[in-house]
Amino acid sequence: MTSRISFHRTAYPGIDAMTAVSDRSFPRHTHDQYGLGVVDTGGHASLSDRRQVEAGPGTLIAVNPGEVHDGRPMHGRPRAWRILYFDVSLLQRLRTEVGACRSGSFAFASAAFADPPLRSLFNALFALMTTPALPLGELRCESGLLRLAARLAGPSPAAHATGYVARAAVRRATELIEAELAGDLRLERLAAAAGMSRFQLLRAFTAAFRMPAHAYIIQRRLAQARRLIRSGTALSDAALQSGFSDQSHLTRLFLRAYGVTPGCYAASVR
Repeated sequence: MTSRISFHRTAYPGIDAMTAVSDRSFPRHTHDQYGLGVVDTGGHASLSDRRQVEAGPGTLIAVNPGEVHDGRPMHGRPRAWRILYFDVSLLQRLRTEVGACRSGSFAFASAAFADPPLRSLFNALFALMTTPALPLGELRCESGLLRLAARLAGPSPAAHATGYVARAAVRRATELIEAELAGDLRLERLAAAAGMSRFQLLRAFTAAFRMPAHAYIIQRRLAQARRLIRSGTALSDAALQSGFSDQSHLTRLFLRAYGVTPGCYAASVR
């Protein structure tokens, strides 16, 4: 029997992450969380409260809290899948924030379904949740969670802030970023400064800069690091003063953005 099932420490409370490669059959059972995952290889069959389903590679799989279901490999061969389990209270808060609670309580309509945009959001979020020490990791996870919740909510999850209101809100957020570039720049703080919900700010920020808030912050921190390096600041000090956790994080992102390491840049400009 093949069975390699691993749970992973995640970067955000209220979420469990699991990866599995297994030909094991699971008896009928329940979870007290929502589950959303994707089958990577092989085939997975399940009988739930809703109906019998079969899921091949690329298919999303889902389970609702308290739903009785089983799980079996198709054709007796191992299947591989990844899944995120969300605490009920967390998903409810996310749905409230994206304006989706007007439709009442949430339940996945199917235990297996195709939704390529949702699968892309899931893949990105799973990678964020299971990558340790990611720069601005909490902000990235919050952004990814809100995008996923908005997709689950349907085509019109929340009203958009437009015109002067959105521009003024984004300006207040960027002023906080510039004032505390090396500080704690969580999405919640930025949204409070902007006078918007986290989801509203996320959308307004992307509309204004064509990049999410975490990417904008990284670019501003890189620009600050360049200025400090050019002025003669030691590389390790430039990293910390610009908001990077250490010099290695600065080096990796600096090289990706500018094509040279901070050390090569320093040797060229000093």
